Amino acid sequence: MKAVVIARPGGPEVLELRDVPRPRAGYRQVLVRVHGAGLNRADILQREGRYPAPNDAPADIPGLEFAGEVAELGPGALDWRVGQRVFGIVSGGACAEYVVVHGRMLAEIPDALDYAAAAAVPEAFITAHDALVAQACLRGSERVLIHAVGSGVGLAAVQLVRALGGVPYGTSRTAAKITAARELGLEDGAVITNGALSPIAERAAAWTGGAGVDIVIDLLGGPYVAASLAALAVKGRHVLISTLAGAQAEVPIGTMLRKRLTLRGTVLRSRPLEEKIAAVRAFAREVVPMLSRGILRPTVDRTFALDDIRAAHEFLESNESVGKLVMVR
Repeated sequence: MKAVVIARPGGPEVLELRDVPRPRAGYRQVLVRVHGAGLNRADILQREGRYPAPNDAPADIPGLEFAGEVAELGPGALDWRVGQRVFGIVSGGACAEYVVVHGRMLAEIPDALDYAAAAAVPEAFITAHDALVAQACLRGSERVLIHAVGSGVGLAAVQLVRALGGVPYGTSRTAAKITAARELGLEDGAVITNGALSPIAERAAAWTGGAGVDIVIDLLGGPYVAASLAALAVKGRHVLISTLAGAQAEVPIGTMLRKRLTLRGTVLRSRPLEEKIAAVRAFAREVVPMLSRGILRPTVDRTFALDDIRAAHEFLESNESVGKLVMVR
């Protein structure tokens, strides 16, 4: 099969499309013929040698999410049949013509979505749903601040907050991304430029009559952590998903004690299989029906052919995309 291979750590130029052996489905596994694969920041970090794949994934083939059709069932894989349209997440290997995945890590693609749209769903919506529901325990009418709101996870979170009865706010470095998020239900947003983060707490106070937001979904980390804690209401919850703005942060302990705040980190890729299955089953049960009814919808900025993987990575690194980039074949 054809697969994107990371020849060595480096920039987009180290990505090569090669012929590699097709994987085989083992016990309770499913071989999926990939028709679309979403790109993620983790793919860039892996390409640069800063985010090695776990032991259950190919070391040199990136790709954390996919949409395709069941091609082959391994022994004990009883949940699916050949030809079904499915999507899901893996620890790596999705930027290829075929990928192997545990059968319980799959969900059926709603009829309303084509493969390109479906490939933009799993990582963004599973991550956002898990952060909001399993980690932050979102309740109806709560106010949620989402950093990097124009990202795939950010736009998924905006829609999920609305669908679950909350009120979403967001930050971004550009007004265009705030505008895009408004079209999906964002209540209001703040453009953060030149590293000036003091407006975050100020805007949160203005949005909430001085109370502060109940939840922060943080894809940035670094200095955004302290700014987010200042923006939270009493008993607020801060969920840290990524560290695009830095892997170190100063935590104002006095603020945390006085407000009785919760600071929680979360990641999907390195979780044990059982925990990832639980997140995917919750997604299939609670999110997929809303995608089917059009309550939620993926945002695809643009698509690339598999042999244009270098251009796709260059565009992702430009930070100009709104929503997801998808590799299609």
